[in-house]
Amino acid sequence: FLGHESYITFCHLENEAAFTCSADHTIRKWDVRTGQCLAVYRGHTSIVNRILVAKDYLFSGSYDRTARCWSVDKEKQIQEFRGHRNCVLTLAHYSSKDVLEEEEEEEEEEEKVSRDLLVTGSTDCTVKVWWVSSGRCYQTLLGHTGAVLCLILDAPNRELFSGSTDYTIRTWNIVTGEQLKVFKEHQGSVICLELVNRHLYSGSADRTVKCWLVDTGERIQTYKAHKHSVSTLKYHAGILFTGSGDACARAFNPRSGVLQKVFRGHKFIINCIQVHNELLYTASHDGTLRIWDIRGLCKRNKRRLKKERSAPGRGSQKGSLSRLFNNKVGCIVQQESGD
Repeated sequence: FLGHESYITFCHLENEAAFTCSADHTIRKWDVRTGQCLAVYRGHTSIVNRILVAKDYLFSGSYDRTARCWSVDKEKQIQEFRGHRNCVLTLAHYSSKDVLEEEEEEEEEEEKVSRDLLVTGSTDCTVKVWWVSSGRCYQTLLGHTGAVLCLILDAPNRELFSGSTDYTIRTWNIVTGEQLKVFKEHQGSVICLELVNRHLYSGSADRTVKCWLVDTGERIQTYKAHKHSVSTLKYHAGILFTGSGDACARAFNPRSGVLQKVFRGHKFIINCIQVHNELLYTASHDGTLRIWDIRGLCKRNKRRLKKERSAPGRGSQKGSLSRLFNNKVGCIVQQESGD
């Protein structure tokens, strides 16, 4: 997929389309099957850091201190979110009906037409929640002492997780804005997060990924082997995929921490990983999006999971982790490979 005039910062897959954003200030939509560029979204005045597709909306965050909402089909900007004092680095989206009780929703009469909310994290150390329909800031979450680099939302539990250059991960009640918990073991900036069945994975500039039990805050696994910062994470079908500043993507056994596969080919840092139909997509600072066949890796992993299911029960603590990776819901997220 060639067309951007500078490096790609992020990739999002949606059905048979791929969306990429770039330091060239634009967002592009691609046909995954042909590589044809289908649309270009122009309007940002600086590097576009992150994109997110939800419903018929495309959301973007930029170094120009704004987040924006676009019509996917019409290539038209619908809304602009202005209020951060510095770069917008990360995004999350949810609907208020997923987290608010009926009586709480009634208090927001102004937003009855659309109950969608956008969450943004910025280098101004804050997280902001916005009403999509009006562009109005709903609340600002204060607590981080460094730039907010990543966000992940658990709407059913009303929780938001944020990672920062202050080396911490913080958990927030997305309705009240209350800070619930702080995870502190990383020795570098927390760059990326992934949440699977109340297990939180965090990638850091300290060259490790850590797995945490969300409910207790306990760190239960550390994944090493990276030669540079861990820049992106994706959990799929019982495999943990990582992208790094060393230009390699890797596949780990999430339970044991064992490295299963290294994907080499990019020239610079891998900014984003996605998995779709047993294909691994990696977007890089080298300006390219590469696609890897991971069918063999997925097949071997399915055999491993089958053996673990038939193995005799273990102690209660380890058993809970075992149940996580045998849970079919947790295995639907995506698929990977590496041949």
